[in-house]
Amino acid sequence: MRVLYIITGLQTGGAERQLGRLLACLHGGRIDAAVVSLAPRGPVSSEIESLGVPVWHLGLDQPWRLPWAAARLVSIAKRFRPDVIQGWMYHGNLAASIAGRVLDRPVVWGVRQSLYDLKRERPGTRAVIRLSARWSNRVAGIVYNAALSRTQHEAFGFARESGWVIGNGFDGREWCPDAAARASVRAELGIAPDAPLIGLIARYHPMKGHEIFLDAAARLALARPDVHFLLAGREVTPAHPLFAAHCHNKPLAGRLHLLGERADIPRLNAALDIASSSSSWGEAFSNALAEALLCGVPVAATDVGDARIIVGDAGIVVPRGDACALANAWQALLDSGFEARQAMGRAGRERLLAVYSVEAVAQAYARLYEKIQDRWTKT
Repeated sequence: MRVLYIITGLQTGGAERQLGRLLACLHGGRIDAAVVSLAPRGPVSSEIESLGVPVWHLGLDQPWRLPWAAARLVSIAKRFRPDVIQGWMYHGNLAASIAGRVLDRPVVWGVRQSLYDLKRERPGTRAVIRLSARWSNRVAGIVYNAALSRTQHEAFGFARESGWVIGNGFDGREWCPDAAARASVRAELGIAPDAPLIGLIARYHPMKGHEIFLDAAARLALARPDVHFLLAGREVTPAHPLFAAHCHNKPLAGRLHLLGERADIPRLNAALDIASSSSSWGEAFSNALAEALLCGVPVAATDVGDARIIVGDAGIVVPRGDACALANAWQALLDSGFEARQAMGRAGRERLLAVYSVEAVAQAYARLYEKIQDRWTKT
């Protein structure tokens, strides 16, 4: 089966990396894949190409390029001759619908975020979401990566009869406990070998709630002078105005480690005592939470998307936007002791591997494509 994936872009976000993991399992086996990115090249482009998957980039970075991009998309789709067209994220979904209509092929959408409040989205994205709700009854399937995401989008007007939930998939060999990481990361940061380390792995974006994390960190820092905080992700640097104000001022001076975008995220995760997500909206299935748990690290997270389902008994989930509750969750996990946290992390890893292995998720997609293609050929 030939499946053409049309994605908004191939930067280093969770949705982009999930597509790469999925294709690593599917391409060359049950499907023959190709990818079209609406945006220019990104870091994930090379990762997907290394799998032998052809990737085209439309370079759609200005509105005036839209007619040319649409014509090129249709040309690529006609040459590839897909059996199924899979959209990935809002803009990619609409582009997939255009290609599917021209080629008369079944279209599957991939919705990768929650929808708490449309006003929080950019004006252009708002328009795309509204249009998607109107077009959603024309597609063969809509795959949500979280149950809450499906509920929210269907309440907004997305077609109920088309919805499926397939969570994100993970490779337990890539994300795994690493005893050496604890010492090496602390040595890199210049902190004591036994210093408690709490982390947030997320690019800077208002929905990620870095302000909440910093507020909670300042609260805990007053009570625990031994605790340090590690943050990594695009734009998470001392040069950013939000973080600059905390780097040299008490109580976080010397205890806030801002690493920016890193390639060794599994190592950083494995070094933590507690991993966090402080998101306020937008998150559906948090890769950061799952990846930390796979590294054997318990988590404290705000209640956004499917956080409660992901975390289970391997951490604490608190109300979104509540810095005090997040600080209290960290304190409770630290008070439980090292061995208790280790046991909690191991249990979380085992449960995630049983439910969200990338192999199981890839097979779920393959079965869905086969079902949709079979239904399409009979109509």
